[in-house]
Amino acid sequence: MAQQGIDKTSTQSSSAHPLRWRILGFLGVAQLMLILDITVVAIALPHIEIDLALSRQAVTWTVSAYTLTFGGLMLLGGRLADLVGARRVVLAGLLIFTAASLVTGFADSAGMLLGGRVAQGLGAALMSPSALSLVVSLFDGDERNKALGVWSALGGGGAALGVLLGGLLTAGPGWPWVFFVNVPIGLVILTALARMLPHQSGAVPRPRLDVLGALLVTASSGALIYAITRAGDHGWLTATTGWLVLPAAMGYLAFVARQKTARSPLMDLALLARRPVATGTFLILMATALMIAVFFLGTFYFQHAQGFGALQTGLLFLPVAVATMLGANLTGRAIARAGARRLAVAGLLVTAIGMAVPALSMHPATVVAGTAVAAAGTGAMFVVASATALGQVAPHESGIASGIVSTFHEFGASIGAAVISSVAAASLTGDTLSGFADGYILAAAAAGAAALVAAVLTPGRTGARR
Repeated sequence: MAQQGIDKTSTQSSSAHPLRWRILGFLGVAQLMLILDITVVAIALPHIEIDLALSRQAVTWTVSAYTLTFGGLMLLGGRLADLVGARRVVLAGLLIFTAASLVTGFADSAGMLLGGRVAQGLGAALMSPSALSLVVSLFDGDERNKALGVWSALGGGGAALGVLLGGLLTAGPGWPWVFFVNVPIGLVILTALARMLPHQSGAVPRPRLDVLGALLVTASSGALIYAITRAGDHGWLTATTGWLVLPAAMGYLAFVARQKTARSPLMDLALLARRPVATGTFLILMATALMIAVFFLGTFYFQHAQGFGALQTGLLFLPVAVATMLGANLTGRAIARAGARRLAVAGLLVTAIGMAVPALSMHPATVVAGTAVAAAGTGAMFVVASATALGQVAPHESGIASGIVSTFHEFGASIGAAVISSVAAASLTGDTLSGFADGYILAAAAAGAAALVAAVLTPGRTGARR
């Protein structure tokens, strides 16, 4: 009977696949690895810098090489999922990511380390949108909202867990294990998914890839993420930042022109004009930017201002991880009844309140409490964003729609880190707490403003109807 369920057509098997919840568990853990690999490495960086004698630029690129590749190639990964089937792409991406993690753990030079991080980003860019596409296709209606709640809880909580895991591994077996830990987990997930995932073929009649369009959007996305990242150092309104943004803008214009003339375009530009997709991308960008702001400010406050070690800092983020998962899970269960608009506004207002607490009282206890409250709000936003953007896309669009959502996830991370690092610069380079307070005030104000926008843009109901 199980095999018959697997062999049914896509529309019939999507919601009835007997192993769908087990598949979701494995896909969620795989996504968790991708998110972990951002924050888990950040904690280990001081030790990596000393052991490999890295320059300051190489230390920065240890994080940026991964996020740039991850974000820049996301649309390509989503389109490939639509063309050749999400199953093939998610397995290929997981294999590449696992192998790259092994290589990176054995790195004995800056070149080998950065090369491994780029390869990890490639695997992540293939796996993340195709895995999310599988989640969308395997579930429907209220079940889909619950599944997206689980997905978002693992992804959002993973960032906080990464701080804890990074501290444990760095203080224990050493920094190479922040990469080595991915290998056995990746192999187990790869074996399980290869057996359980239904065999698919691409839904597009002509399985051709717009190579030029893929190159244009990948290069443009990479250039924009790089410009956003560097703006934290050079300033937002400087000539340097302007010259970095210019090629990205020109590349996107060329991409739009290409999509209007290509025989088999990479994406339907009308997809971005749809209200649910546009709203979902805005919400995912804000959720990620605010989440990264939470972790960035908290991590540096505990380690720089309070002098806590990596392990102690990681333990302090445990309530943040729990709050993120709780907010996402509760939202996934409630969104069908309450509607996306109410929960989006509520999530942003909760985030604003949480961010305001440390701004009013800068103490370790209030920072942990405020950060946990804000994390619950961002966890809710992740679910609303995914359900809004992906709840009504056609099966043949799920891959590229997932790629769009995932791309804006990375844009939000880059924007959040760059803006907050600029605002909090006084505290990062000195011994004052004013920069941290300013960062929390800005984050609270941004969340409040976003709540007003969400109240206008977000549809009231999502998910069940197509």
